[in-house]
Amino acid sequence: MRNHFSPTHLLFFIFLLAFLLALIQIGILSFAFEKLGLPPALGFMVLLFSLFGSTINLPIARIRSNAPPNQIILPTFWGVLRIPVQKFHNETQISVNLGGCLIPVVLSIYLFLKSSLTLPPTLLGITTLTILSYYFSRPIPGLGIGMPIFIAPFSAALVGLVFGPEQSASLAYISGTLGVLIGADLLHLKEIPKLGAPKASIGGAGTFDGIFITGIVAAILA
Repeated sequence: MRNHFSPTHLLFFIFLLAFLLALIQIGILSFAFEKLGLPPALGFMVLLFSLFGSTINLPIARIRSNAPPNQIILPTFWGVLRIPVQKFHNETQISVNLGGCLIPVVLSIYLFLKSSLTLPPTLLGITTLTILSYYFSRPIPGLGIGMPIFIAPFSAALVGLVFGPEQSASLAYISGTLGVLIGADLLHLKEIPKLGAPKASIGGAGTFDGIFITGIVAAILA
């Protein structure tokens, strides 16, 4: 599927890549990977795949949508990534984002199986972040679902420390990523037909930056 990106989107990628390289130089990322139980090389590879995988959306369905609103409300603080406004033809293409959905889900499963976490605290953490993500995320007419980027990381870090202090980093990552996907994206799918958005991506721009940053900040803070 062809993707369209704004210059701001590209500049964000360049800035974020430089930011990650700077973090590696001072050892912060290595510290985060160590807390997650990941070798630094593997952890950085996952981050890079997540970053560049955010440009890949895998179509899964098309749904009929209402006519677009007369005035599209552009987000002012709902995230770092932006989706250029595209023409709307009364249908929305639903996609799954590789970097913001599939990779975080696979990594969450890996961390759960590798750690000593049990289901009760894990489900409690995911449920808590799902509720918070649903509450703080908002439908944006003409674009999709957006969410402030720092809600998930700090909330997930707190959840990890409270519900799983011995495995706080892993629980923080799992709760943050899956909670955002479920609360901000999946639970808002029913509202997509009302937004007049030509495309909607699960884990895509609007929630991707929150999910991506969660993996770093939550692990460091937890």
